[in-house]
Amino acid sequence: MSAPRSDAHQHVWQIARGDYGWLTPALGPIHRDFTPDDLAPLLARHGIDRTLLVQAAPTEAETRYLLGIAAHTPFIAGVVGWTDFDAPDVTERIAALASDPLLLGLRPMVHDIEDDDWLGRPALAPAVEAMIGHDLVFDALLKPRHIPAALSLLERHPALPVVIDHAAKPDLVRGNLAAWREGITALAAHPQCSCKLSGLVTEAAPDWTPDTLRPVVEHLLASFGPDRLIFGSDWPVVTLRAPYARWFETATALLSGCSDSEREAIFGGNAARLYLSRRGRQPR
Repeated sequence: MSAPRSDAHQHVWQIARGDYGWLTPALGPIHRDFTPDDLAPLLARHGIDRTLLVQAAPTEAETRYLLGIAAHTPFIAGVVGWTDFDAPDVTERIAALASDPLLLGLRPMVHDIEDDDWLGRPALAPAVEAMIGHDLVFDALLKPRHIPAALSLLERHPALPVVIDHAAKPDLVRGNLAAWREGITALAAHPQCSCKLSGLVTEAAPDWTPDTLRPVVEHLLASFGPDRLIFGSDWPVVTLRAPYARWFETATALLSGCSDSEREAIFGGNAARLYLSRRGRQPR
């Protein structure tokens, strides 16, 4: 029997909640509500057993909304939420959120923060130490320009498990990957750092092909290895460039050189080990 498959990065949202500042009508097909009922048929079609629900709004209200959904959706294994890392009571805020065992991690929306060096600020130490104390994973939503600050965070807090979302968003439109390659190599040198194989197609032009993504995936495999790569769909955002099926099939094809056990790790085992086992949770 094969290991359970995971999609370690997907979203749901209800636009009327009003805290998705980035989600405007200009985004067309994804400017509507998305629920687990929309996702369930896609998971069933591709044999995916569980997902991780990731925040899409910089509010604790949305995190609690997601935790409520996860509590009533068997295939959602947990939530990567949000809190204000700059709040004076951040330690208490993290403790309150972490009292829910379905909270598996936190994600500040770094790529929307004006200060590119924000991640490198020593003032984040109380929040980071609280995350370590509660066995939470730090999801790093980066662009290449944020990598130096992320390296500083990793160096100061070697006990913090960090997952780079969307492979730090390489510039696949212009194909200027030199700085990204160097940054990924440096991030992967830190053993507590893993990377999601997600969000690549939305960084590419609409006419992307698997060959567009191949150099990126090959570099991620060479840098992180199959034991620190984690498959995610970034659904429904992915649908701006491709249906769920096309991204899943592309990722599978690009990993065809891996062994069966390596693919099982990328498509499920790594997410279970990193996100679930740290908090002593077993998949539902």
